Amino acid sequence: MLTKDEFIIPLVRHRTQEIVVTSMGMVRPWAKHSDHLFDFACADSAMGHAADFALGIALARPERIVICINGDGSMLMNLGTLVTIAQSKAKNIVLFVMQNERYEITGNQPVPGAGSADYVLLARGAGIGRAYFFDDAQKFSASLPDLLDGDGPVIVAVRVEAGSERPLNRHKAEPARYLRPSLAESACALREALSDERI
Repeated sequence: MLTKDEFIIPLVRHRTQEIVVTSMGMVRPWAKHSDHLFDFACADSAMGHAADFALGIALARPERIVICINGDGSMLMNLGTLVTIAQSKAKNIVLFVMQNERYEITGNQPVPGAGSADYVLLARGAGIGRAYFFDDAQKFSASLPDLLDGDGPVIVAVRVEAGSERPLNRHKAEPARYLRPSLAESACALREALSDERI
């Protein structure tokens, strides 16, 4: 089992100009290690749709790799996205499913299928050939270059410790810079950053 930092730190180290879409219990932990124009928090009231959003960006910008850090609870709310990703054949999307088996920010209630759901099997059943599972930090870190550089779509389930993140509040006192603007303002800022040909 990995800590969130054991997942995030090597991913930040390998990241270059990839777009990173985070969700729910990963938005603040990600912000502790990354402050990039291409960071986008897809949380708020859109639970279950971070992977959809990431796929939309991947299809619109096929020249850029899009990384989505999704929760298992969010993934369960929209499993059909796996089929849509497979059918899209988007080569530039890497979807991480963080398996903490909890709806963390709403009180750590167990998700359905906790301890038994196999996200690799679900992804492969949807038609995604590159699907992997990690519960060891060293093996995960060593595999990252291949996960990020190979042709996608790629689905990676990662067993992580449950945390105690609180619900999101988009306001000026929020420590994570990318959580201060509204969701709409954040989307506009990401679009502007992606339109800058110098980046």
